[in-house]
Amino acid sequence: MEGTEVRRLTEVEDRHWWYRERRHLLTSMIDDLTPGTALDVGAAGGGNTRVLQARGWRATALEYGPEGAGVCAERGIPVLRADATRLPLAPGSLDLVVAFDVLEHLDDDVAAATGIFDALRPGGTFLVAVPCDRRLWSQHDVAVGHVRRYERDGLLALLQGAGFVVDDIRSWMVLLRPVVALRRRTSAGSDLDDPPSLVNRSLHAVVALERWLPVGRLPGVSLLVRATRP
Repeated sequence: MEGTEVRRLTEVEDRHWWYRERRHLLTSMIDDLTPGTALDVGAAGGGNTRVLQARGWRATALEYGPEGAGVCAERGIPVLRADATRLPLAPGSLDLVVAFDVLEHLDDDVAAATGIFDALRPGGTFLVAVPCDRRLWSQHDVAVGHVRRYERDGLLALLQGAGFVVDDIRSWMVLLRPVVALRRRTSAGSDLDDPPSLVNRSLHAVVALERWLPVGRLPGVSLLVRATRP
């Protein structure tokens, strides 16, 4: 993520509908876990790292770029500057790794998945979010540095090939997929924006409906995975 994009993200994430719902999803995915040592890979400004910290985790942000690492430091978030494909961590040293919207940026996602597997203790948890469906590829993906969008089978193969047991995989942004698909047809860059308050509230209300609706097997915009190192 470019430095200017990290700064924009930091400015809007606390109120932006998409990031607010992502924080809820992260919270729900760790609710049944006992807090321990966590790493937030590709943390940008550390929004998800703060969610982990607020729930008792000893969480560190990992950022490759100087801007994201600098923003985390300014926010008082412990940060490690490193490449996600070469984690400078002892094997079995982590209880939880979060990689939300990271793997799609990496040329070598196999090395990242394998390295994360090694860094987790047996029984440790890996939470993943990635954009899905090649049919949604657009200039937005180019602008934010995506290498790929994942298909469900391909993501499963990646994680299982690294040794993980996949506990759950589901689609997200199912209800808004038609809107996203339409917008991406004319997209000329990143979708990160700061919508008017009414639009922001309306979009959040729609996407929040997925908390209760059985739509996780339908086509969406992202895939969410919870996996375990056995």
